[in-house]
Amino acid sequence: MAASTPITGRGVHGLTYAVLGWAVAYGGVRQAWTVGEAPEFGRLGLDLLGFTGWWSVLLCAAAGGLAVALEWVPTWRPALAGLAWTVAGSLVAAAAILLPELVGFLLFTVGPHFDPAAFASRLGCVTGAVLLALATARYQRRTRGDCPDCCRTVRPGARRSTSARWARWAAYAVVGGLVTRFAAQFVVGFDNVDQDASVLGLEIGLVLAGVLLPLALVHHWGEIWPGWVPLVAGRTIPRLLLLVPGFGLGAGIVAYFGMGMVQVISGSPSEFSDAFLWVAISAYLVMGLGLVVASTDYHLRTRGRCGTCGR
Repeated sequence: MAASTPITGRGVHGLTYAVLGWAVAYGGVRQAWTVGEAPEFGRLGLDLLGFTGWWSVLLCAAAGGLAVALEWVPTWRPALAGLAWTVAGSLVAAAAILLPELVGFLLFTVGPHFDPAAFASRLGCVTGAVLLALATARYQRRTRGDCPDCCRTVRPGARRSTSARWARWAAYAVVGGLVTRFAAQFVVGFDNVDQDASVLGLEIGLVLAGVLLPLALVHHWGEIWPGWVPLVAGRTIPRLLLLVPGFGLGAGIVAYFGMGMVQVISGSPSEFSDAFLWVAISAYLVMGLGLVVASTDYHLRTRGRCGTCGR
């Protein structure tokens, strides 16, 4: 009897039900579109990248199955956690087009390629990724003895007042990636730049995220408003103001341009030369990874003492 009871002793966790419910609902839609007639999804003609047709159904099924496994496996299994994170990452990659669309919304424009049905499908796909990621993080905390609130596993030393060297290198790599990207564009010229509003919005966002954000993540003025900022000078900067765009934009860039790199490797036709695509997309990937790394250090450096474990 004990072997058939979840190790929590309190029944199946709500996150497991959430992932299963999502897998049934969204997976059912994907299956219906696969065996029947899917929407045309506007001018782009697609909603997801890479994982379409039965591959999208398989991802949904894998997410549901992994959610059950994460709930019932009583000990830490790195392979299980790694597989779950891989499926969650694949769901994010499949919805990579969501990145320029969200940036377009922030700039109050959606561009001519926007399609509501495709946008809703990508949001649904990312929702599943978030739910599975939360379930995986909960499994890690539960089986490794981490604090359920702060995820700490060891007693930290004295709080660092400055960023780690590896974080500073990551931040400078973001800036270097941005410079490399526009240097490559300067070499080939700007005549063929897509004027789609969402793409232009993405470029503007990348300029801001490629200089101001990474430097703020590793310098003291990213924690306390500098004196030249009116009204709030000297006040503490809310952590989420940097962490949300740092992690969100970083992961989005990796997903979006990671799928772009897959297309380059597979030989998909493009109006740009292979040399330009290799340099530009590689620079974008460096930017995305650098933002994630710098954001991780910012999170570790600025989080307070946990009220649950006292560490």
